[in-house]
Amino acid sequence: MTDQEEQSLREANRKEKLLEEEAELLTRDQARSKANLAREQAIEKGLKERKTRQLEKRAAEEPGRLAKDQARRKAYLAKEQAIAEAQEARKLKAKKQPSE
Repeated sequence: MTDQEEQSLREANRKEKLLEEEAELLTRDQARSKANLAREQAIEKGLKERKTRQLEKRAAEEPGRLAKDQARRKAYLAKEQAIAEAQEARKLKAKKQPSE
């Protein structure tokens, strides 16, 4: 075999090895991409499930929250009415008492 034939053979082997490495790299990259996509989809699915649970929980708690708010408003109005009545009673009492 001549030097030129040996060099061509080495060059051919080098190119073949390079192609094999590129194919292996491509395969690893594809596997990594699939794994990343699967991980992202799992995260997204988990977030959707969590959001659904939160919405269901909020919907279940809503009647209680509304009742609490209504009771709070009634208590506030009753307190304000009691204050107004007390002020009115003081005014009437002050009018009934003669000035000194």
